[in-house]
Amino acid sequence: MKLKICGMNHNTAEVAALEPDYLGFIFWEQSSRFFRGNIPELPAGVKKIGVFVDASLEEILDKIKEFGLHMVQLHGNESPSYCRELRAATQLEIPVIKVFSVGASFNFEQLNPYESVCDFYLFDTKGKLPGGNSFSFDWKLLSGYPSDKPYFLSGGIGPGDTDALFEFMQRPEAGKCHALDVNSRFESRPGEKKIEDLTKFKKRLAQGR
Repeated sequence: MKLKICGMNHNTAEVAALEPDYLGFIFWEQSSRFFRGNIPELPAGVKKIGVFVDASLEEILDKIKEFGLHMVQLHGNESPSYCRELRAATQLEIPVIKVFSVGASFNFEQLNPYESVCDFYLFDTKGKLPGGNSFSFDWKLLSGYPSDKPYFLSGGIGPGDTDALFEFMQRPEAGKCHALDVNSRFESRPGEKKIEDLTKFKKRLAQGR
């Protein structure tokens, strides 16, 4: 299972040296992790994901060009038609991740209009702000996952969750889980990651039980 570390900002080079599969850069100004500045050169194989919330098509295309983004994550109320336009504008070269917030329950029927217009889903915990809320949702809700599309598992995953993750990985619904997405519970402050905690977490995941 792949690893995405999101909310990059203050110590990007140090985190990148751990060689996660993905690094997430938030381009939503209301976020405490809003990315400014330059992205340092990353190790080969580490993909840059731009995170956007109801941004204009022009803004996303500009950021893709400016930062050499490999993927785009849509964390707002973007419609299926918007996703279709974005994919067309990038000539399908930039995979699109559509985020859905999960609360005490979740209706998977809302995925249907997005099946043909995005490449991945991401399931995060419903909170006051899009992402980075430090709370997890009940992963058992994903037992009803009806799609063949791969997804990212997000929402308050922290250093002490490896046993629960190993248990989850044994369930049928984990078969389409493409990557784990971690953020706020590995921080000393918004945008600054705890390298030691990430190192231990990544190593434990690689070792398995």
